[in-house]
Amino acid sequence: MISKKNDIALRVKNVSKSFHLPTEQANGLKQAFVNWTKGIKGYEDQKVLRDISLEVKKGDFFGIVGRNGSGKSTLLKIISGIYTTDSGSVDIFGRLVPFIELGVGFNPELTGRENIYMNGAMLGFSNSEVDKMYNEIVDFAELPEFMDQKLKNYSSGMQVRLAFSIAIKAQGDILVLDEVLAVGDEAFQRKCSTFFDQIKKDKTKTVILVTHSMESVRKYCNRAMLIVDGEIKETGNPDKVANAYSDIFINERISELEDKENKKPTNMQLSDVHLQDIQIVQDNKKTSAVKFRENFSLELVFFAEKVHEDLIMGIHFFDQSGRDMLAISTKVFGKFNLKKGKSKISFDIQNIFTDGDYYINLAIEDNNTQELLVQNHEISPFSIIGLNLSKHSKHSLTHPEVEAHFE
Repeated sequence: MISKKNDIALRVKNVSKSFHLPTEQANGLKQAFVNWTKGIKGYEDQKVLRDISLEVKKGDFFGIVGRNGSGKSTLLKIISGIYTTDSGSVDIFGRLVPFIELGVGFNPELTGRENIYMNGAMLGFSNSEVDKMYNEIVDFAELPEFMDQKLKNYSSGMQVRLAFSIAIKAQGDILVLDEVLAVGDEAFQRKCSTFFDQIKKDKTKTVILVTHSMESVRKYCNRAMLIVDGEIKETGNPDKVANAYSDIFINERISELEDKENKKPTNMQLSDVHLQDIQIVQDNKKTSAVKFRENFSLELVFFAEKVHEDLIMGIHFFDQSGRDMLAISTKVFGKFNLKKGKSKISFDIQNIFTDGDYYINLAIEDNNTQELLVQNHEISPFSIIGLNLSKHSKHSLTHPEVEAHFE
């Protein structure tokens, strides 16, 4: 069905965009001339967008998703007038307010107040128009007592709040937002979420949102689009687009992780006992890409030159920021012994981890002498993949179920 012109906020038609990537260094005019005479261009074309066409209706909350390098941010900059197209056209019906790169248009030597007026001017607003929205901007940013301080004295979080508040409180018809739903602290994020809920309900503005959060796509957007390698692969229903993005992400992540060799255990040889093998197992297969919300096992093989009885093993799962996410101790399973030669221990773990990358620290201690027999750091890196696609995907790591098996 063809939309009426007065229903359209944005129309992008057959837009393509390329960038020149330097391949030859030309130091000065002489070298540039020599390259030219030899037919050396000194660059190659990188096609970023290929024949993109879309329409966004007034009142839409339109999501654009794609992997890094897919071309989605380039498309937003074309829509915002920052880049020109190689071919195709962009028609905008209304006043557009972009929030693409934090701090663009800010001057650290000016006060917060002066930056609001300067940023407003860059967005096309007169001083009288900024006057009318000034108090709303300051109140939303929660910075009234700082407006006469120079911006260079603001924390990064304060600058984020001010820039974002200018963008969303500016009286524009179309908001163009690039990865901005996680700005500021938790309280400010809740305020932003309330604002977006109201926009979605009232349809007072048209919002074009680029995000990697499929949860945000499902929550806010009424339509969405997936870009892959500069081409549109899916458009329309947000759930359908989110699922298509998730399939691509998961398949790429599995290939990426499973192509790598598992990191070898970092052993501190403290005794005759050493960790011989460690594996993450899911669906009866060794993997480093663990599917979200599907349980998995941790399998360990130790080698000891003699029998060791009454031991305690502690296993800690850490995320990439170093936070201790889960601890397992064999004390809860009774006595733990190692026989002479190989011993195999496995733990069936309830998977309540969220998406992300993790690693394991492991230690074994003699319960009687307190002698440390084994210590391993940052071993068996793995990832949880699945993108938290629904509101049910957020879990606490407080009390997961773990079963142990000793052989």
